[in-house]
Amino acid sequence: MPTIRRLPEHLVNRIAAGEVVERPASALKELVENAIDAGSTEITVRIASGGLDMIEVTDDGCGMRPDEIALALERHATSKLPDEAIELVATLGFRGEALPSIGSVARLTIESRPHDAAEGWRRVVDHGVVAQDGPAALPPGTRIRVEDLFGKVPARRKFLRSPRSEYAVCLDVVRRLAMARPDVGFTMEHDGRRVISVQPREELAARVARLVARELAEDGVVIEAERGTARLTGVAGLPTYNRGVADHQYLFVNGRPVRDKLLVGAVRGAYSDMLARDRHAVLALFLDIPPDEVDVNVHPAKTEVRFRDPAFIRGFLVGALRHALEGAGQKSAQPPQSAAMNMWQVEPVTPSPAPSLGSLFAREYSAPRSDYQPSRVSETGAAWRSYEAEVMAQPAARAEAAVEASEEALRYPLGVARGQVAGTYIVAEAEDGLVIVDQHAAHERLVLEKLKAAGAEEAMNRSQALLLPEVVELEEVACDALEDKLPELARHGLVLERFGPAAMLVRAVPSVLSKSDVGALVQDVADDLARNGDALLLGEKLDLVLATMACHGSVRAGRVLSVAEMNALLREMERTPRSGQCNHGRPTWVKLAHQDIEKLFGRK
Repeated sequence: MPTIRRLPEHLVNRIAAGEVVERPASALKELVENAIDAGSTEITVRIASGGLDMIEVTDDGCGMRPDEIALALERHATSKLPDEAIELVATLGFRGEALPSIGSVARLTIESRPHDAAEGWRRVVDHGVVAQDGPAALPPGTRIRVEDLFGKVPARRKFLRSPRSEYAVCLDVVRRLAMARPDVGFTMEHDGRRVISVQPREELAARVARLVARELAEDGVVIEAERGTARLTGVAGLPTYNRGVADHQYLFVNGRPVRDKLLVGAVRGAYSDMLARDRHAVLALFLDIPPDEVDVNVHPAKTEVRFRDPAFIRGFLVGALRHALEGAGQKSAQPPQSAAMNMWQVEPVTPSPAPSLGSLFAREYSAPRSDYQPSRVSETGAAWRSYEAEVMAQPAARAEAAVEASEEALRYPLGVARGQVAGTYIVAEAEDGLVIVDQHAAHERLVLEKLKAAGAEEAMNRSQALLLPEVVELEEVACDALEDKLPELARHGLVLERFGPAAMLVRAVPSVLSKSDVGALVQDVADDLARNGDALLLGEKLDLVLATMACHGSVRAGRVLSVAEMNALLREMERTPRSGQCNHGRPTWVKLAHQDIEKLFGRK
């Protein structure tokens, strides 16, 4: 019979390291969080081989005394919980497990000096054994070096990925923490090459644009919203500025980087009728709420949180994002890409004569014959007049008489219509450049917004009762999740009832989805709840129907519009929110600035 025994300290630390230190990026995250909690204003990170060989974090924080360094290497010893109110913790770290866990699976060197101390102190722990302890020379602050991670745990080492892959994860960790604290300067070097350098005391929007994508400065909107005790700030990319994967969505709760499916679902819901399902928004959102409204102690790595009122948080995020995007009006991520600019055809520097002019000079020069007599001027003029009709002929095209636009008209954001290309694209002149509008995509968005304003969305949510209620068998967990969302699903027209422990009774479905497979619909909604924490799929299906109605009711590509109709479409776009993108997240217009046109002609 096996006996119960108390595990030795070194084995306990190695077990804890399996939870806290999954890979080099996990150790790096813990060290940078400690540096932030120490009140640092400058943090320098150096890694080698993706963190597999070396990780070093240097800060100018408060520093530690020799006895504090020794205590910090013991399990569950921390300075971040002055009392037992763990639900009110405001620091990034609080468990007191990181340093002893790292020291048990690597060679850990800690050097630290308080600001009021004359000298610093060094302590080296090699895979759980103290190897060195003595004075050290260093400026005020702390420097921690991790070497040979999992060197004596080959079973863990062999499961790590390549240095390049581990470096990518380390870079993402530092990028997220640097975004969370724009008041702190960050420098990161990988194998001697500087990859991040941001100065302290930056504006939040500027810090986000520097770390995520510089285009966000032009193609994003600033978020500033408050509701009750909750506050949301950040930068959200326009729907037309999107990515194929969701790795450019940075979410923070009380300054802590998190990956929470409730927040991800709220973002998806906010962009639901502006992006295709396979496209994802680019954004960085910072949610600040009272500490007692969120539980951060639900995961060893502290990347997941649990909210006391998740419905309020989701509604707040969706409302704030939609309000900010509507405020952008017809704004679009519209500057032409460099690849598109390079496709413009440039005329050769020494063009050949036009065919009509070439006929005048086609004869080769030959010496005058002996019987040559000069022609009279009148004869030469007659010869020119025979070519004049061909050379001076007007271009063969149909054009509508242009109307002189006033200076006030040119100041419209989308300018004044000047023509139509291929029956599909409107060409307009604005005060600062040339605007090209996709008439079908633009009108499709306008019709969709009008349908919503006219109550079509509410009409689609109306239920159609089933003649015979249908029983759908599901797992008990899925039934529990659906039961918690019954009122919300009913607002979308899906009326369900619990029918035993592992089944749901469907009494009504949205009228526009009445011909769909009821069982498959309920199963898809349950799967969506499990994946995103919210029933987003049902709303997306209804949005798709509404978008299809808008598509069929809009101006088709190939229809010839008059100048008056084109100008009316431009003015309507300027008045309609979110008109800068179609229902699939593509831009409805692009602008060719004056300087871009001048570059095409070699003027700049």
